[in-house]
Amino acid sequence: MKRMLTLLAALALAGAALAQAFPTRPITFTVPWSPGGGTDTASRTLAAMLNEGLGVTVNVVNRTGGGGVVGHLALAQAQANGYTIGAITVEITMLPHIGQTDLTYEDYTPLGLMINNPSAVSVRADAPWETLDELLEHIRANPGELQASGTAMGGIWDLARIGMLDVAGIDPDAMPWVPSQGAAPAFQELLAGGVDVVTAALAEAAPLMQAGEVRVLGVMAPERIGRFPDVPTLTELGLEWSIGGWAGVAAPANIPDEVRAVLAEAIEEAMASPEFVDPLTQAGFTLQPMNADEFSTFVQTQHEVNGRLLRLAGVVED
Repeated sequence: MKRMLTLLAALALAGAALAQAFPTRPITFTVPWSPGGGTDTASRTLAAMLNEGLGVTVNVVNRTGGGGVVGHLALAQAQANGYTIGAITVEITMLPHIGQTDLTYEDYTPLGLMINNPSAVSVRADAPWETLDELLEHIRANPGELQASGTAMGGIWDLARIGMLDVAGIDPDAMPWVPSQGAAPAFQELLAGGVDVVTAALAEAAPLMQAGEVRVLGVMAPERIGRFPDVPTLTELGLEWSIGGWAGVAAPANIPDEVRAVLAEAIEEAMASPEFVDPLTQAGFTLQPMNADEFSTFVQTQHEVNGRLLRLAGVVED
C-alpha cells in the first residue's frame, strides 16, 4: 500500500511538473482555410493573444485544400503533445457524413469556440412578406413556387434552410435550393429576381439591409445580435432553431490532461479580452465563446444534427 501511495504521489508530481513546464517552445496553430477569411482572421487574432498568455510564440500556418479536409487532417495527425493546435470549423461535422473524410470530432480535443456567425432569412426589400410567418405561410400554401440560395447544395446555409422548414413542419422540398458559389453571388441572384430567399450569414446580409435593398425577417441565433437589435430570432417567432458557420480551437485527440488544462485556460482568457473581442466584433463577427467542456458538447451535438439535416437534404442516404 505504501509503495502504491508513493507511486501515485510521484505521478501527481510529474503531472504538475508537466503542466508547469508546458509550453517551453513555439506552438503551431493550423488553419484549414485561406488567409484573409473569417476563420483565419479569428485564429490570427487569438494567436496574437496566446503569444502573451502562454509566453511562447504561436505561429499560424494555413493548410488549405479539399474543402477543409487537408487542414483538419494535418491537425488530427499532429503529435498529441499540445505543441500543435488549430482551428476546426463546422465542416468537420458535415464532411464525414458525405464521405469526404473519415475524420470526426472524436479525432480532436476541443479547447474553445471562437465565432459562430448565424444564418439570417433574407428577402428583397420589395418582397410581399413583412414577417417570417408570412413567408412560411406562403411556402405552405404554394409549395415549390419559391426558391432559396446561399451556398452549395448540402452546405451550411442549405442546412439552415432545411432546419428552419423542418422545425416549422414544412417539407424542405417546398422551397427548393438553388446552389451558388457562396453568399455573395446568392444575394446578387436575389436582387436580380432569380431566387426569392437567401439563408446565409447575417453579416453577409447586413450591408444590403443597411442599403435598403434587403429585408431580414429573422436570425437563426439563440439571442438577438447586438449590432442588429431589430432583427428577431427564430425562437422569438416560435421556431426553436439556430445554426451558424462556426470556428473553434482544438488539439489532436488524447493530449495530456495537464496540457489540455493549460491550453484551455489560456484560450478562455484570451477570448474574454478586449483585444480579441473588439476587433472581431467591429469586423462583423458574431462571437459565441465557449470553454473546452462546452465546446466538446457543442461539437458532438453539431455532428448529430448536421448528419440528420444532410439526410433530409438527400445528400446522405439513411
